[in-house]
Amino acid sequence: MDFDLASFTLAQPPAGFIEDPYPVYAELRRRSPVHPLAAGSVLLTRHDDVLEVYRSPHASSDKKREFAPKLGDSPLFEHHTTSLVFSDPPLHTRVRRLLMGALNQRAIARMEPGLVALVDGLLDRLADVREPDLIEDYAARIPVEVIGNLLDVPHDEREPLRGWSLAILSALEPAPSQAVLDTGNAAVRDFLAQLRRLIAERRRDPGDPEADVLTRLLQGEVGGERLTENELLHNCIFLLNAGHETTTNLIGNGLHALMTHRGELERLAADPALLPTAVEELLRYESPLQLNNRLATAPIELRGQVIPAGTFVTLGIGAANRDPEVYAEPDRLDIARRPNPHLAFGQGAHACAGLNVARLEARIAIGRLVARHPRVALRGEPLRDRRVRFRGFRSVPFTLG
Repeated sequence: MDFDLASFTLAQPPAGFIEDPYPVYAELRRRSPVHPLAAGSVLLTRHDDVLEVYRSPHASSDKKREFAPKLGDSPLFEHHTTSLVFSDPPLHTRVRRLLMGALNQRAIARMEPGLVALVDGLLDRLADVREPDLIEDYAARIPVEVIGNLLDVPHDEREPLRGWSLAILSALEPAPSQAVLDTGNAAVRDFLAQLRRLIAERRRDPGDPEADVLTRLLQGEVGGERLTENELLHNCIFLLNAGHETTTNLIGNGLHALMTHRGELERLAADPALLPTAVEELLRYESPLQLNNRLATAPIELRGQVIPAGTFVTLGIGAANRDPEVYAEPDRLDIARRPNPHLAFGQGAHACAGLNVARLEARIAIGRLVARHPRVALRGEPLRDRRVRFRGFRSVPFTLG
């Protein structure tokens, strides 16, 4: 891979990086695995290093110091420093306990029949679409409905949810433009206004806390704590953003990978029992979230190299999941790969709270499409999302075959 290692940054990556970052990550992993990005900032690309930082008690997820100069005193700053993913205990512990209680195994099992009906309905409609798009007509529609159902958002109010999610998360890129920040701030304000109306209605007329996550969050745990109004609002936004963006990318990336690796698609169609390992391999092979971040609150040692306290650490999830020290033939898609200790959902106290929901959505969305349409294929050139933190597509023209 021909690029200037010394000047590599995520804010201005080399040509071709968006299309295929893995050769760049391989060079970084080989020649500069703890790579300086700027003063007091490093990028990690080895699996063991990323795992070590995920598990370290000295790696903070609080982003106030990092986001203040980038986001200023804004709705985006308030949101991204109040949500579960960018907080430390005690806020993280309190919020996670309530969210995990709302996303327990019983709740997930209750989702499955409705999710199957949703996916089957989308597949039925796809048969009548003359030029279907995998993202717009399929992958992006599934998580929005799942999160909409969890929060019991009225169906006629769900249309803007996807756009708000994209706008809010785009502000997390290494170097967002002012236009991106303005759009993200407007999305937070609009979403908060909708949620305040929804919460007021739910306070007057509570739903079933076993099925309605918003009611459960409002009521809190029996004998336990409740979220403050601000925490409730921003963590409802977080539920949509986390559940929508990464799951859309998981389904879209996964089906694209299968369509471009026909042998693996045919293997899955012939043996649906491979679906669980296939989903794990698709998470590894094209990780929906490519980058994560931590702040070192004390020195962290990685194979004899010390990361000083105060360092901003970027965790290269996509790079770690292609590390040849951990995975045989890491650039090969193998839907039966075992073991598969990928880091797509993180690790430790901050492991993705909705990972089992995402796995369920992917198994049903990918499995049912492949079962009904084993000759599914690309119909034109996909349009890749230009962000580096999230890996996915804007559009994927395809045919059911």
